[in-house]
Amino acid sequence: MSDPSRDIRIGDTERQQALQVLGEHMSAGRIDITEYGERSAKITTAKTRGELMALFYDLPDPRPQFVAPVPMFNEPVRTPARRWEGAVVPVVGIATVILFFALVRNPLIFLLVPAVAILWAQWNGRRR
Repeated sequence: MSDPSRDIRIGDTERQQALQVLGEHMSAGRIDITEYGERSAKITTAKTRGELMALFYDLPDPRPQFVAPVPMFNEPVRTPARRWEGAVVPVVGIATVILFFALVRNPLIFLLVPAVAILWAQWNGRRR
Protein backbone atom coordinates (compact mmCIF):
# COMPACT_ATOMS: atom_id res chain seq x y z
CA MET A 1 0.00 0.00 0.00
CA SER A 2 1.30 3.46 -0.78
CA ASP A 3 1.70 6.20 1.78
CA PRO A 4 -1.25 8.64 1.44
CA SER A 5 0.91 11.56 2.59
CA ARG A 6 2.97 11.18 -0.61
CA ASP A 7 0.00 12.54 -2.60
CA ILE A 8 -0.26 15.75 -0.56
CA ARG A 9 0.55 18.81 -2.64
CA ILE A 10 3.47 21.01 -1.68
CA GLY A 11 4.03 24.74 -1.82
CA ASP A 12 6.90 27.15 -2.30
CA THR A 13 8.05 26.79 1.31
CA GLU A 14 8.59 23.04 0.92
CA ARG A 15 10.38 23.55 -2.41
CA GLN A 16 12.72 26.17 -0.89
CA GLN A 17 13.55 23.84 1.99
CA ALA A 18 14.26 20.98 -0.43
CA LEU A 19 16.60 23.22 -2.46
CA GLN A 20 18.43 24.18 0.73
CA VAL A 21 18.83 20.51 1.75
CA LEU A 22 20.00 19.63 -1.77
CA GLY A 23 22.60 22.41 -1.50
CA GLU A 24 23.88 20.85 1.73
CA HIS A 25 24.35 17.53 -0.09
CA MET A 26 26.25 19.28 -2.89
CA SER A 27 28.45 21.07 -0.32
CA ALA A 28 29.20 17.71 1.31
CA GLY A 29 30.29 16.32 -2.08
CA ARG A 30 27.51 13.73 -2.39
CA ILE A 31 26.32 15.15 -5.72
CA ASP A 32 28.11 17.20 -8.35
CA ILE A 33 27.03 20.52 -9.89
CA THR A 34 25.39 18.85 -12.91
CA GLU A 35 23.30 16.55 -10.75
CA TYR A 36 22.45 19.49 -8.49
CA GLY A 37 21.14 21.39 -11.52
CA GLU A 38 19.03 18.44 -12.69
CA ARG A 39 17.54 17.75 -9.27
CA SER A 40 16.92 21.42 -8.47
CA ALA A 41 15.01 21.79 -11.76
CA LYS A 42 12.83 18.83 -10.76
CA ILE A 43 12.34 20.29 -7.29
CA THR A 44 10.99 23.54 -8.73
CA THR A 45 8.40 21.62 -10.78
CA ALA A 46 7.46 19.04 -8.12
CA LYS A 47 3.81 19.15 -7.11
CA THR A 48 3.55 16.46 -4.39
CA ARG A 49 5.58 15.23 -1.45
CA GLY A 50 6.18 11.95 -3.27
CA GLU A 51 7.74 13.71 -6.28
CA LEU A 52 9.97 15.70 -3.94
CA MET A 53 11.09 12.75 -1.81
CA ALA A 54 11.89 10.68 -4.92
CA LEU A 55 14.74 13.12 -5.60
CA PHE A 56 16.35 12.24 -2.24
CA TYR A 57 15.95 8.45 -2.35
CA ASP A 58 19.71 7.79 -2.74
CA LEU A 59 20.88 10.50 -0.34
CA PRO A 60 21.33 10.19 3.43
CA ASP A 61 19.90 12.64 5.94
CA PRO A 62 19.18 15.52 5.93
CA ARG A 63 16.01 15.21 3.93
CA PRO A 64 13.15 17.67 3.51
CA GLN A 65 10.85 17.73 6.54
CA PHE A 66 7.16 18.35 6.15
CA VAL A 67 5.22 20.03 8.90
CA ALA A 68 1.60 19.19 9.59
CA PRO A 69 -0.77 21.55 7.79
CA VAL A 70 -2.27 24.25 9.98
CA PRO A 71 -6.06 24.41 9.76
CA MET A 72 -7.34 27.61 8.19
CA PHE A 73 -10.24 27.92 10.64
CA ASN A 74 -10.76 27.44 14.33
CA GLU A 75 -13.00 24.66 15.46
CA PRO A 76 -16.17 25.91 17.11
CA VAL A 77 -16.18 25.99 20.87
CA ARG A 78 -18.65 23.51 22.21
CA THR A 79 -20.61 24.48 25.27
CA PRO A 80 -21.51 21.78 27.76
CA ALA A 81 -25.00 20.38 27.46
CA ARG A 82 -27.58 21.72 29.87
CA ARG A 83 -29.84 18.74 30.33
CA TRP A 84 -32.08 20.36 32.90
CA GLU A 85 -33.15 23.14 30.50
CA GLY A 86 -34.80 20.58 28.24
CA ALA A 87 -36.89 19.32 31.16
CA VAL A 88 -38.03 22.77 32.30
CA VAL A 89 -40.44 23.36 29.40
CA PRO A 90 -42.58 20.23 30.00
CA VAL A 91 -42.57 20.82 33.77
CA VAL A 92 -43.75 24.41 33.32
CA GLY A 93 -46.42 23.23 30.87
CA ILE A 94 -47.73 20.62 33.29
CA ALA A 95 -47.67 23.11 36.18
CA THR A 96 -49.62 25.59 34.06
CA VAL A 97 -52.31 23.03 33.26
CA ILE A 98 -52.60 22.05 36.94
CA LEU A 99 -52.85 25.68 38.01
CA PHE A 100 -55.44 26.33 35.30
CA PHE A 101 -57.72 23.57 36.55
CA ALA A 102 -57.10 24.52 40.18
CA LEU A 103 -57.96 28.16 39.58
CA VAL A 104 -60.53 27.81 36.80
CA ARG A 105 -63.09 29.78 38.75
CA ASN A 106 -61.02 32.93 38.24
CA PRO A 107 -61.24 34.35 34.66
CA LEU A 108 -57.90 36.14 35.12
CA ILE A 109 -56.06 32.79 34.97
CA PHE A 110 -55.39 33.44 31.28
CA LEU A 111 -53.12 36.32 32.28
CA LEU A 112 -50.92 33.87 34.19
CA VAL A 113 -49.58 32.21 31.03
CA PRO A 114 -48.10 35.40 29.48
CA ALA A 115 -46.81 36.50 32.89
CA VAL A 116 -44.92 33.22 33.34
CA ALA A 117 -43.56 33.48 29.79
CA ILE A 118 -42.32 37.04 30.40
CA LEU A 119 -40.70 36.10 33.71
CA TRP A 120 -39.05 33.08 32.11
CA ALA A 121 -37.66 35.18 29.24
CA GLN A 122 -36.26 37.77 31.64
CA TRP A 123 -34.67 35.14 33.87
CA ASN A 124 -33.18 33.30 30.91
CA GLY A 125 -31.91 36.56 29.33
CA ARG A 126 -29.96 37.58 32.43
CA ARG A 127 -28.11 34.28 32.48
CA ARG A 128 -26.64 34.62 28.99
